[in-house]
Amino acid sequence: MKFVIGLMSAAIVGLAGAMPAHAETLRVGMECTYAPFNYRTPEGEMAGYDVDVAKDIATRIGVELDYVCQEFDGMIPALLASKFDLIVASMSITEERAKKINFSIPYRVSLGRILGSKDANLKLFDDAGKPIPEAFTGLRFGVERASTYAKWVEAKLPGAEVVFYDGAQPMLLDLQNGRLDIAISNPMKAYLDFLSKENGAGFEFVSPPIDEVKYFGPGVGVGLRKGDDALLAKVDKALEEMTKEGSLEKYGMKYFPFSIQPGNWKGVGQ
Repeated sequence: MKFVIGLMSAAIVGLAGAMPAHAETLRVGMECTYAPFNYRTPEGEMAGYDVDVAKDIATRIGVELDYVCQEFDGMIPALLASKFDLIVASMSITEERAKKINFSIPYRVSLGRILGSKDANLKLFDDAGKPIPEAFTGLRFGVERASTYAKWVEAKLPGAEVVFYDGAQPMLLDLQNGRLDIAISNPMKAYLDFLSKENGAGFEFVSPPIDEVKYFGPGVGVGLRKGDDALLAKVDKALEEMTKEGSLEKYGMKYFPFSIQPGNWKGVGQ
């Protein structure tokens, strides 16, 4: 009898360990350093657009949140290893990523723009908005490592002189200091952290919005493990409600002077 009870206890423990953590608490993976999307305040509180979205989702589906900080290039492996239950980290929905994980409907746009000096008089794109490969010759091109921008540059500009960075801030600092000629980045973050600041006064966007779905996907979504279909349905329903009620628009306008919602891109320089 003791042997049978022991087996039952072990089975219950095993099942508990295999159960997803979203019964009462959801663990959410974020970089925690990617302002204004997800970051820690000086008081140690999580803040940013992604955080606002995650909190609203949690409220609507009736769960608590635990934040897990994770470097971006390890985000999907950590999700698959059950380090957390959701990715809410401004992750673009792409075909390559969707082979490994599921995504919610988009909760903001996903695109890139190239920045350069106002004095350089660069014409890098034709009138149809396509890059001119030869125009990039001799230009030191800053790109964030393991990003959708890197995939796009590799495919469209294989001959470009690319300099890789682990984040946008050191890349934009090198652009400011003349160690780069151009750089590609999230236009929302580039505007807030650079173009709208005194140190970015001599720079501008030197490309149109680059939003090819093949590379950037239809937008940014919440990432979940495949098989968590019930949780995905709840997240999608929450995001649909937030879109209809204008909550996503409200959260975006806390950080940006233009809309960042899918299908309503009104960026700087448009």
